[in-house]
Amino acid sequence: MSVQVRYSIIIPMYNEEAVIQETYRRIKKVMGTTGEPYELIFVNDGSTDNCAQMIEEYSYWDESVKLIDLSRNFGHQVAITAGMDYALGDAVVIIDADLQDPPELIPEMIAEWKQGYQVVYAKRIKRNGESLFKKWTASLFYRVLRYSTDISIPVDTGDFRLMDRRVCDELKRLPEKNRFVRGLVSWVGFRQKAIEYEREERLAGETKYPLGRMLKLSLDGITSFSYKPLKLAGVLGVLLSVSGFLYLMYVLYLALFTDAAVKGWASMIGITLTFNGFVLLMLGILGEYVGRIYDESKGRPLYIVQEFYSGRPQQSAPEQRVASLNK
Repeated sequence: MSVQVRYSIIIPMYNEEAVIQETYRRIKKVMGTTGEPYELIFVNDGSTDNCAQMIEEYSYWDESVKLIDLSRNFGHQVAITAGMDYALGDAVVIIDADLQDPPELIPEMIAEWKQGYQVVYAKRIKRNGESLFKKWTASLFYRVLRYSTDISIPVDTGDFRLMDRRVCDELKRLPEKNRFVRGLVSWVGFRQKAIEYEREERLAGETKYPLGRMLKLSLDGITSFSYKPLKLAGVLGVLLSVSGFLYLMYVLYLALFTDAAVKGWASMIGITLTFNGFVLLMLGILGEYVGRIYDESKGRPLYIVQEFYSGRPQQSAPEQRVASLNK
């Protein structure tokens, strides 16, 4: 008879060969102190190095290790979702493989969960080893997101968190393609609590969230939980239209009722270009929303599993998310 899994630890990874052995060792050590059954679910998000092969080997002799090998790189948020689809634990923990988030914080999360909190998330009070630009843009994003949305998404938090089985099951019902998991966790509600910590610099390797991916994640977060950019487009359109009409009335007044020559065509060109720039900006914002509607309408699976390795039999993940399951 199989033992009921108490904790599921989801570790998304993308080209983390340099650090994955230490990640496995530290998480394994921490979870061993709980004295309760657990599983380590590594999700390979299309890595091109040997980190997936390393985890596959671990799964042969450590039955707590499972590997979800996706067919290509689907993105960090989708990899997290795949892990949640396969997780069996009463409590589910999400932690990145780069060790910037300390596994040693997991027992504290578990203690808060046992006190009745259904979501326990880690809040960064300090970010070590990151550039001033990265810190500034991250801080700006969280505060813009908090202002833009109608739900309370905690600032300075990532995906490092513990969730109760009930919360995980509710998240699995949400079908969004452009996912912003930490926002979805806030949206479902339940009792939530923050644990503060200092985020460390990467143990090895390079960040998997360069500027381009950070901008994509930011757009996913804002467009998934807020219509205010669309409302802003309307407000700016009205203001610019009124300003343009008033200026036109001023020009007509000078031409009809005074002898003053109408000057400043260079400034007129500048104003015209500014107006056109605003129009294109608003069209771009509208395009972001329309593009996401298009993604949702396609009906494609969120990810495809190439291989699954496990030390014990595994129940199938929801059909709407997984296109194939070989093991």
